[in-house]
Amino acid sequence: MQVVITAVGPDNQGLADPIVHYVTGAGANIYEIQMYDHDSEQLFAMLLRINWPDNLPLTGLRTAMKEIGAIKKLAIRTWSREERNDPPRIAICTTYRPETPLALLRAMRDKRLQATPAVMLGNRNSCRGLAEQFGVDWHNIGDAQGNPDYGQMVELFDQYDVDYIVLARYMRVLPAQVCWQFAGRIINLHHGLLPPFPGFRPYEDAFQHRMLTYGATAHFIVPELDAGNQIIHQTTFTVFPGTPLEQIKAIGEADNEPACLVEAVRRVVDREVELHFHRVVRRAGVNP
Repeated sequence: MQVVITAVGPDNQGLADPIVHYVTGAGANIYEIQMYDHDSEQLFAMLLRINWPDNLPLTGLRTAMKEIGAIKKLAIRTWSREERNDPPRIAICTTYRPETPLALLRAMRDKRLQATPAVMLGNRNSCRGLAEQFGVDWHNIGDAQGNPDYGQMVELFDQYDVDYIVLARYMRVLPAQVCWQFAGRIINLHHGLLPPFPGFRPYEDAFQHRMLTYGATAHFIVPELDAGNQIIHQTTFTVFPGTPLEQIKAIGEADNEPACLVEAVRRVVDREVELHFHRVVRRAGVNP
């Protein structure tokens, strides 16, 4: 069974050793190990992707990791996609725009996405009505100015036992600590083509460069903003010269962005692709 273990906490010495020693002592094979020190935040982050022996219950590993986490003051998560027999559980994060979360909810309702919308949350209440329409629990994690409570966000992900987190035009940058706690499980929809048009105004930037082709990019999240090697899916559309910016944005937001995100999430939940060593790879045995 493939298992991903993430550990995040205050930087110190000897944090990785007990985790590595336990999993190797139990007979697990390590496929991937990454460790990071964020000096500016004094943050330690670690990811282990292992093959856990089929004859050993995952509950034992999870209990051991919790005990190590308590001793070392680490937030340790033990997750396996293969542990769940029913469809994966999705958390949808929003800010203002409803088009992409609506497309996801419709695709899951219509079984075009084999997943369950476990919870919706936002730093604004703009998409609350969508959650109520589809019978999905809603939580507002923002204050009056829209500043998110990321501690509450993490608690909600754990409370609803989510497998994947989808940032459906969620217009805030996740802190590195949140990214690492759910490494390889966060999918973001960027409303522009990467890598040439990162940032918060990709339509405007492409328009200023007199582009005739616009697009959207769905990618796994890593702590670097809109990094380039984690792309799951991209879609584009072309316009005639002289097309007004507002018309371009309307096409992208209504049609192109939702289609891009739904297909990207499908690729992930159908296990066609995964994130290994910060690169999206096709899973073994998946045909082109």
